[in-house]
Parts: sequence; C-alpha cells; structure tokens
Amino acid sequence: MNLADTGRSALRSLRANKMRSALTALGIIIGVAAVITMLAVGEGARLKVAEQLKSLGSNLMIVLPGTVTSSGVRLSTGSRNTLTENDAAAIRDELGGVVASAPALRGTGQVVNGNLNWSTVIMGVSPDYLAAREWAVARGRAIDENDFRSSAKVALVGQTVAQMLFGGTDPTGQTIRVKYVPFTIVGLLEAKGQSYTGQDQDDVVLIPLGTARGRILGQAQGRLRSVGHISVKMADGSDMKQAESQVRELLRQRHRLQPDQDDDFNIRNLSEVVEAEQAASQVLSSLLAAVASVSLLVGGIGIMNIMLVSVTERTREIGIRLAVGARQRDILTQFLTEAVILSLVGALAGIALGVGGTWALERFAGWEVVLQSHAILLSVASASIVGVFFGWYPARKASRLAPIEALRYE
Repeated sequence: MNLADTGRSALRSLRANKMRSALTALGIIIGVAAVITMLAVGEGARLKVAEQLKSLGSNLMIVLPGTVTSSGVRLSTGSRNTLTENDAAAIRDELGGVVASAPALRGTGQVVNGNLNWSTVIMGVSPDYLAAREWAVARGRAIDENDFRSSAKVALVGQTVAQMLFGGTDPTGQTIRVKYVPFTIVGLLEAKGQSYTGQDQDDVVLIPLGTARGRILGQAQGRLRSVGHISVKMADGSDMKQAESQVRELLRQRHRLQPDQDDDFNIRNLSEVVEAEQAASQVLSSLLAAVASVSLLVGGIGIMNIMLVSVTERTREIGIRLAVGARQRDILTQFLTEAVILSLVGALAGIALGVGGTWALERFAGWEVVLQSHAILLSVASASIVGVFFGWYPARKASRLAPIEALRYE
C-alpha cells in the first residue's frame, strides 16, 4: 500500500467517527492556539521593554554623587556635592572611547506661559547631553556652546511640556517663565516616551547648566561648580565593565581618595540594566511558551488514548487485513498517519484560533503583542511531533497483533 492509499484510508477511518475525531483534535487546537498567543504576548512584552530601555541611550553610564553620614545616619545617594564639571571634562579628555561626558543638574519648578502653568523637571545641561542620551531635536535647534558658555536664557522643551503649555502649536521662539525667569524656547525635543521605571521622559525643560546653577537651582551650587550627575556615553563595541573601572579609577585619583576609603560617588552602568531586563523578558517569553506547551502535551495524551481505543475497536479489521497480505508496516503506517492527520488538522484550526485570540488581545485588551511567522511554524512542527510521538505506541500495538487472534476477537 503506497502513502496516498494509506492517507485515504486514514481519512475514511477518521470520517467514520467525526465527533470523536473532533474532540480528539480539540486538545491540539487549544494547545497550538495557546502557544501562538503566549509567544505573541511574550514577544510584545520583550519589544516593549527593549523600546523603553533604548530610550535611555545605549552604552551609557550615569555617575552620581556619593553619600554623607551625619550623626551616624547615612543619607541618600547625592547627599554630597562630590562631582563637578571638571570631572566630566576629565572623563571626556583622558579616557579613550568616550563619545560624550555630559554634566547636568536636576530640579523641579513651575513653568509658566501666559495664564497656563505646569510643574515639571528642570535640567541644567551641557551641549553633550543630547548626544549622551541619543535624543534628537524635532524642531528648532539644540543648546550650543555659546549658550553654555554665556549662561544664556534659552530652553528646550519636551513634548509633554509643549502640549501642556502650548497645545498643538509650535513652541519654538516663544517665551516661558521658569521660576519667574524668562527663557526663550529654541527647540522642541523629539518624543522619548516612558523610561523602564515608568517616568515620563518628555516632561522636562532643558536649559544651559550655568543658567540653571546660577538663576534657577541655587546660588550655593554655583559657587561650587558641582553637578547632580554625569552621563557618560561610550563608543559602540566598548567594554562597559572596563569603561566603568576606568571612570572609577580616574575619579578616585581626582578626588584624592586613599585605597582604604570608599568611593564618594556611585556609577550606574545602564548596559547591565539593559542586559538584565532583556534576560528577564526572554525568561518570561520562554515561561509563557512552556506553560502553553502543556496544552499540547495534554492533547497528545488524548490522541494516544483515542488511538488505543480505535485499535481495540478495529482489532478484527486489522486481523482481516493481515490475513489478506497486509504487512506490519502497512498497519503501523496507517494508524500513525491517522494520528498525524489529527494533529495537523488540530494545528490548522489552532492557528486560526491563535491568530484570532492575538488580534482580540491587541484590539480589546490593549496588550502589546507581536505575531511572528516562526511561532506559527513552531506550533505546526510541535503538533506534528506530538502526533508521531503519541501515535507511535498505538500504531505499533496494532501492527504487532497476531492475525489469528485478531480474527477471533469479538
């Protein structure tokens, strides 16, 4: 018996028990649909995290001031003014592979445009800040060296601030008051979105560092030339661990710290955060796929159970076929073909259900989902393997029946 005849015979046997065949395939249908949907959800979550992490900037380190202990109480990070603009310049000039070393001050304040006002983050930055954060200007221009050196009263605004103070109009060239000081908006920043911590990165006003220190964020900081943090961007392909060690060694030398003294600064290597978050997303995707695959396993057990029942019901038929010359491998192939057909039919129906479920999650639940072709191919391949694996034992049992005893079976 050739393969075509075997397939036709298997289809006739399955059509003879349509309801049972449909119920048997139901486990595979649910399993394939679950695998496709869960892989789409996991991939959507991974890409969402990657997008949020990318908005921070790649190959980026943040150097923060250290802590101070007062009366036995250790205060939070940044409670000491230990970083200066000169530290940022030394990192840029003395270390190799540094693309940008951008000092910055951070504060909050009320920003006013006419009768509209908005409380937002105010950042005093150097011209390198946008390069370090990989942040582009949508309209207008960035803060340049002349603005930085002259402590000009110019500002860049984020998309959220622009929306709150100007609605849908172009804010460039307009004047706003930051803590009662007038600033001319020279540029509108491109949308950055939320950070991985959920912070709105577009809710910000950027002004020159000297202006922020002298006019907005405090005179004391102006005398010290201190900064709130330094963003250090390394070139692509840089060893971020080694770069972190070099920055640490340089700052310890500049701050004249003895070997037995702790660092008076902290370094946050964001590349490690990116790697950790991506690893967590990958684990989540794998976990979701593994959980969904349990449904395929259950479906496979259902196929084996029904095929064993079918072998018992058709024992006499098997005996007649063996008696008229059918070989053991013909019987084996027929029952194995039935199991595989059940799996593939279930897989096709499961693909339709999975695609529909993915669309429903995106449309009605608002989830981030990404349906990939390899997820569908993986589901079909898994269903085929399940059919062969769980159909093998019933098919082998049928092929090894003794013809005489099979003919006597009632």
